[in-house]
Formats: sequence, C-alpha cells, structure tokens
Amino acid sequence: MPSYIVADVGGTQIRAACFRADRQTPERVERLATQSGVMPVLDRLFSLINTIWPKNDEVIGIALALPGPVDPFQGILFGAPNIPGWTNLPLRRLMVERFHVPVVVGNDANLAALGEWKFGAGRGHHHMIYITISTGIGGGVIIDDQLLLGSRGLAAEIGHITVMPDGPLCGCGQRGHLEAIASGPSIARWAEEQISQGAASILSSQKRLSAKEISRAAQQGDPLAITALERAGTFLGVALASYLHIFNPTAVILGGGVTQSGDSLLQPLRKALREHIMTPSYLENLTLTTAALGDDVGLMGTLALAQTLRKT
Repeated sequence: MPSYIVADVGGTQIRAACFRADRQTPERVERLATQSGVMPVLDRLFSLINTIWPKNDEVIGIALALPGPVDPFQGILFGAPNIPGWTNLPLRRLMVERFHVPVVVGNDANLAALGEWKFGAGRGHHHMIYITISTGIGGGVIIDDQLLLGSRGLAAEIGHITVMPDGPLCGCGQRGHLEAIASGPSIARWAEEQISQGAASILSSQKRLSAKEISRAAQQGDPLAITALERAGTFLGVALASYLHIFNPTAVILGGGVTQSGDSLLQPLRKALREHIMTPSYLENLTLTTAALGDDVGLMGTLALAQTLRKT
C-alpha cells in the first residue's frame, strides 16, 4: 500500500506521521524535541522519519511543514527564528538525497490553512482565510480552491500587516504589526506594562504573564485582563476588515491558543470588524468560526500538501 510521510517541524518539537495514501487517519505518529542534546536538528528530523518509515509499504512522498518563510518551489527554508543555523536551508534537496522519494515543503501556517480548508472548518468553501493567533500570528489564504503562495511562496503573512504605525516592535524588526499587538506574548507584554504603571489587577503579583493567565483573569472579571483582550480583539477586527476587502472570502477560520479566550476576544473582534468594513456586503454569507482540527492541524495540512504529489 502506498504511504506518505509527513512532518510538522516546530521550534519546540517535531511531529511526524505515516499515512496510507487512501486514508486520513495516521498509521503511526511520533514526536521528539526539536533541540536536545548534541544531535543537530536536521539529524533529529532524519531519525524521526526513519522511526516511522513503514516496513512493508511503499513511501511515495514526504511533506514538511516548516516554521518560517519558505520557497516551496525551490524547496528552501529562508529562516526559522527558533532554530539556530536554519537559514537558506535547501531542505527538499537534502531530504531527497537522504530518502530518495519526492519531497514537498511549505510554511506551517500556510499548511494549517490548507488543512482546515480540506479537512476542517473550511470544507466546502472556495475562498477562505485562516488566521492562527498564538505565540505569533500567521495564516493562509485559499482563493478559487488554491493556496495563495505568491511568486516565491511568501504571500499571506497575515500577522505582518501594519495596524499601528510607530507601534510596538515586532519580532520581525518592524513596528506596529498585528503580531506585535495581538499575539499571546504581545497581549501579556501590554498587560505587564500597564501593571508596572500602577494599573490594578489580580495579576499584579505575578512576575511574568501569559495570554492564558490573562484569559483566566478576564473570566473572573478582572478589568485589566478584560481590557487587554478587548484591545487585541479590536486590532484583530481592524485587520480582518482589510483582509475581507482584499480577498473577499466566504469563511474566516480562527485558530491558535489565544482564540480559547472566547468571547472576551471574539466579541470586540466582531464589533471592530463591523465598524471598519467598507460595506456590509462583505459580511453577507460570511462564516466566521474557530478552527476544527486542533493540535492536528499541522499534520493534516501537511498531509494535504503530500497528496498533491499524486497530481504531479
């Protein structure tokens, strides 16, 4: 039976799975820490793939989801912020040389969008935006049933739209990007700044905050936590209005841990979206919902990419 090997490479862990070509449930899933001990990350990836390689089935392709900007046409990872040394890495060539099967690669957020579109909350939509709000903000765009890639695979950097000129410094080095305001660490950083300036909060005794702690405090009625999530939700809604103007989707799927804050985040998001949309026509028949695939979104999106190998 022909099989695919897929791997979701993150800064913290690598997950890999073996799927038979006619199934959407993996035969085997394994994971390991991305960086541990003296073994280089690339060798750890090779080792994990060897571990799940089927003994009796033919592997017809390998697909990788990578945590940084990727040229999927050349198979090159331009950089991975949390993996030292992974700069301009020709991963596709290295994988082909090691395993001697076709290999495809993609940006992890783009592939999460592909997974939600094909297997999750975006099924049945021909035009869709997926946004993941977590440690960073990323996503992907489906147009006419195709993942938007751009000329070098660098399209749909959804977290790096400017929503506050001269605003907070983003991890990418620019200022005022959505990620610098509405990602989990950015929400926590803003709350810490307010506390340092004297704002009252049940969180004031904690040295370092997280978005999860802020969400819990908001559920308990803490005014500062509520304001922190309202601020993030508002900027997300402002950005989303721009995305609708540009892409005109029928579905917007929200994923990532920060969305678990629920209405504390989503109500101000919806309010800001209504206030900043050019015309209500953009909202007609629009599905705005949370992601369905959870932690499996990376593997399922990478499976969707692997399945394109049969068409080439």
